[in-house]
Amino acid sequence: MSFSGFDIAIMVLVGLVVLVLFKGIRTIPQGYNYTVERFGRYTKTLSPGLNLIVPFIDRIGAKMNMMEQVLDVPSQEIITRDNAIVGVDGIAFFQILNAAQAAYQVSGLQNAILNLTMTNIRTVMGSMDLDELLSNRDAINERLLRVVDEAAHPWGIKITRVEIKDINPPANLIESMGRQMTAERNKRAQILAAEGLKQSQILEAEGRKEAAFRDAEARERSAEAEARATQVVSEAISKGDVQALNYFVAQKYTEALTRIGSATNSKVVLMPLEASSLIGTLGGIGEIAKEVFRNEGTAGAQRQAARPPVVRPSEN
Repeated sequence: MSFSGFDIAIMVLVGLVVLVLFKGIRTIPQGYNYTVERFGRYTKTLSPGLNLIVPFIDRIGAKMNMMEQVLDVPSQEIITRDNAIVGVDGIAFFQILNAAQAAYQVSGLQNAILNLTMTNIRTVMGSMDLDELLSNRDAINERLLRVVDEAAHPWGIKITRVEIKDINPPANLIESMGRQMTAERNKRAQILAAEGLKQSQILEAEGRKEAAFRDAEARERSAEAEARATQVVSEAISKGDVQALNYFVAQKYTEALTRIGSATNSKVVLMPLEASSLIGTLGGIGEIAKEVFRNEGTAGAQRQAARPPVVRPSEN
């Protein structure tokens, strides 16, 4: 089958159209941005989807991953402010915000971020003591994030996180820290024990003080009651009430017998008489005295009444 010149021209034209379409249509996957260069100079950035470029004039430059990426920071030795050598490794998260800046402002983007992060780790952690490194990891991460993000900003990159994974002091330093921790805990235990003893002594002294105050108050009230009882008995005696005197004497006698009986060195107590007998005797004596005084008064009155009247002779 022979083709004419016109048929060959049509086929060549169709082939050129297909080639132009193939060169001018670009499909960008999700999560990526492509830069476009015209004669070696950046012109624009292609976003995800179907894009058109000038064939044979424009070409795809850099294919930038716009998703958040993870960069492992290898372990390195740093010297702290107190001259302790520790091994530190970490991890960094970053995201490209401007594909053109990330492609043309720095060469070797990940290598640049890695070296920048390692350098700032040495700078930040080298300005701190070992105790600060071990206890202020959140503050270290925050400071590293601020410093590295500020340094990487001209590259069109956002540093989202910088985390310190491990801090490994030398073995002898770990042993020394263990001894120090044990000594510190023993010190705290001794301080707590001393504080507890001090508090217990203070409470005990306050208890004795309160007890002494209560005892003194009780003795004062007892003395007031005793004085009041003595006053009442005295007033009763002055009014001729002998029973009050009997009660007062019997009470004192009973209290004396109680003290004698409760003495620790007393084994045998010889009682001259019983308390009840003494009370009865005193009561009887009082009643007899009152009866005698009453009878004497009555007999005197009767004798006065029975005596005959005396008649005196008249002088006349």
